[in-house]
Amino acid sequence: MRDSVPPEYADALQRELAEALEGEVRFDAGSRALYAYDASVFRQVPIGVVIPRHEQDVLAGLEVCRRHGAPVLGRGCGTALAGQSVNSAVVFDFSKYMHALVHLDPQARQARVQPGLVCDELRDAAEEYQLTFGPDPATHDHATLGGMIGNNACGTHSVMAGKTVDNVDELDVVTYDGVRIRVGRTSDEQLEAIIGQGGRRGAIYAGLKHPATSDDGTTPRADWP
Repeated sequence: MRDSVPPEYADALQRELAEALEGEVRFDAGSRALYAYDASVFRQVPIGVVIPRHEQDVLAGLEVCRRHGAPVLGRGCGTALAGQSVNSAVVFDFSKYMHALVHLDPQARQARVQPGLVCDELRDAAEEYQLTFGPDPATHDHATLGGMIGNNACGTHSVMAGKTVDNVDELDVVTYDGVRIRVGRTSDEQLEAIIGQGGRRGAIYAGLKHPATSDDGTTPRADWP
């Protein structure tokens, strides 16, 4: 595959990211080559790499990318087997700095984690209380929780404990256009209330309730609100 040519705005994008972030900004050829691969056979050279130190870096980095119209891709340890960890985008690598187990509550059987935490690190911490995190993909010693959420990872024990989606209570998410919201299990009444409030959040929930389809009525469209 031919290497992708960096967009014209790449130099300005790199400069503004470096000014806005405390974390690492890597647009050199070597770093781009390293992040062009994951565990699959696919290869996509990124525009550049951002390694955020904290959530403010994520928000600031997204704002800069949004101003330039640069696509973004979240990545953990790159264990995806179908190319999910590579793209011609600005790659945000959460595995180096944002990998904390923020809180573990054995009584509630809940944990709060950053996206770069590796599955086995959560399981080792939970094992002290005779608990575990059920989903265990083959790459559980490298797979990050953020990547597992993105891929809805399973593993052999998911037959007993459910897939990743069945073991997530709440997510703190930020959209490409900068809207930050907490999402989780939502009753029909809560859903209608959120939609009724309007705004970007209401539009997102309305789109999830009534996803637009393509002209043939089968394929979800990418341009729903």
